[in-house]
Amino acid sequence: MIQEPPIDILAEKIGSKYALCVVASKRARQLLEQAQNQGLTELPDNKKPLSVAAQEIYDGKLIASED
Repeated sequence: MIQEPPIDILAEKIGSKYALCVVASKRARQLLEQAQNQGLTELPDNKKPLSVAAQEIYDGKLIASED
């Protein structure tokens, strides 16, 4: 479970908790795929892909679109 950043703040940035779930999970899958393409079995520093995606949303590096 994500403790930081707070889920309510992330949901506000994306628009809803449902959209947050979709955006964060898609990004987490992208991160895992990128790591696997580089021959890694996990992300650097043993970070969880979902935690990295949540931090990217919190930092404004990742936004949701209506696609």
